[in-house]
Amino acid sequence: MRIKSDRAGYLFALATYVIFATQDAISKHLGQSYSPVMVTMIRYWAFGAFAVVLAMRAPGGLKMAMTTTRPYLQVFRGVLLATQIVTAIFCFWLVGLAHSQAIFAATPLLVAALSVPVLGEHVGWRRWLAIGAGFVGVMFILKPDAGIFDPILLLAVLNAFMLAGYALATRLVARSDPPMTSFFYIGVVGAVAMSVVGPFAWEPMAPKDWGWMAALCCTGMVSHYCLIKALDHLDAVLVQPFSYLHLVIACFIGVLLFGEHLSANVWIGSLIVVGAGIFTVWREIRAKRMAANS
Repeated sequence: MRIKSDRAGYLFALATYVIFATQDAISKHLGQSYSPVMVTMIRYWAFGAFAVVLAMRAPGGLKMAMTTTRPYLQVFRGVLLATQIVTAIFCFWLVGLAHSQAIFAATPLLVAALSVPVLGEHVGWRRWLAIGAGFVGVMFILKPDAGIFDPILLLAVLNAFMLAGYALATRLVARSDPPMTSFFYIGVVGAVAMSVVGPFAWEPMAPKDWGWMAALCCTGMVSHYCLIKALDHLDAVLVQPFSYLHLVIACFIGVLLFGEHLSANVWIGSLIVVGAGIFTVWREIRAKRMAANS
């Protein structure tokens, strides 16, 4: 039974990041023609409604999903994720889908480094070396010493820090709140937050693009549902390595569909970041297993 459960978890994790990459491509397509704030707002209307429906169908219903021991942190998570999505769409438009995801791939390393002061976790010297190597990889991607450094790339770096902050906040609330509560708050809070600012960025959308908008809403709902199911079967640390598949697919889509060009420094830096990230995750899995067996 445990093997079947793990297999289902891995399949859901695989589906999650394949769909994440697909929705990023749709976001880039729409973000090139419309305000990322408006695109995110419409996406969140569907996402928020989906979160409410799931909460109503979950054990304990809507009242249980709304019950949290850390309301301010849950609201902070919801606003932070919505802001991060807006920033990410700007990155896909200004920096490029593949280049942005190469920088975003450093997020797990940031989480590992910041987990020490924020979560009080222990990180051994091997993981610190991997984190350091990963940051060297990021510097390769940014290429700041070549005389052609683009300050726009700092927007992608900021986005990686926002993702890391969201991940750390999620770990904190997971200590006391169930997953459905966290899912409910990111959907509803994000929808409310975007509805406050989104109307100021409203612009008419061509009929053909409403189909793409519907596809974005659907991929957003399905991807988060798959992520919830993956986390039902697997620990978060086992799901994390699949995030690097996101980078691979994003590079493929960026080059094939959007005509993006990835220079050698991006390829080299991405390989270093991914290698360091996978090693960091492996060490965390190993540490947890040793702690469980002791």
